[in-house]
Amino acid sequence: MTPRPAKKSRAGRARRTAPAGVIDVAFASGCVSATLRFPSPRAILTPAMAVRMLELFEHVEDDAAARMLALTSAGAAFCVGFDDAVDPRLVESLAVLSKPTVAIINGDAFDEGLELAMAADIRVAISSARFAITQVKRGAMPHFGATQRLPRLIGASNALRLMLTGTALGADDALRSGLVTYLAGNPADLAATGGRVAEAILSRAPLAARLVKDAVLKGYDMTLDQGIRLEEDLYALLQTTSDRAEGVRAFLEKRKPLFRGA
Repeated sequence: MTPRPAKKSRAGRARRTAPAGVIDVAFASGCVSATLRFPSPRAILTPAMAVRMLELFEHVEDDAAARMLALTSAGAAFCVGFDDAVDPRLVESLAVLSKPTVAIINGDAFDEGLELAMAADIRVAISSARFAITQVKRGAMPHFGATQRLPRLIGASNALRLMLTGTALGADDALRSGLVTYLAGNPADLAATGGRVAEAILSRAPLAARLVKDAVLKGYDMTLDQGIRLEEDLYALLQTTSDRAEGVRAFLEKRKPLFRGA
């Protein structure tokens, strides 16, 4: 009698068949757009998606043609959490990108999903989105930067209220508190608003934009005097670039500048 093959464990089958999710990437006029497509309606980021995002962030940083990154989701929510196995470097890798980044929040941003959105420079949200940090309810705590970024955005008292109670913040309150920068009433308006923000960023000198971002983010950890000294140093550096010379020429000639990022 031919022996029957051993049965595969249920856990093994689950690991092999678990959907991974995908990241759709598009490039247009210097803007890299990444759209999260989760494998289930729960909008939980998978380890495979995180690996792809880390690769994408590295590409954006290294590619001179990539002048900014826009991040959004294709589902009903932006992102409501991460799988436990997601690489812990993910959020910080977005935060340290030298180029401008925009999170286009098409739905709820909870827990690690909100931590991811907060790592972007600008947040554009749909008016139906909610924002929450709920880890304390489960006996855990945020560990992708929420305890540091949220107070810097909305103040310590409001940040503690959200994190200690797990209360969800509506989009209007998120706009008033400074958690989001722009609000849109529907998906079409969200896409249009995100497009206008990207267009405004891309119309500016790329080197100047990067140096401004550097001055603002590094200045958080400095005294006022140190921050002003950093600003002066970066300004002096900018004066030596071709883009700065082009900006002066364009102003004198009353035309639109043609920045080349050099």
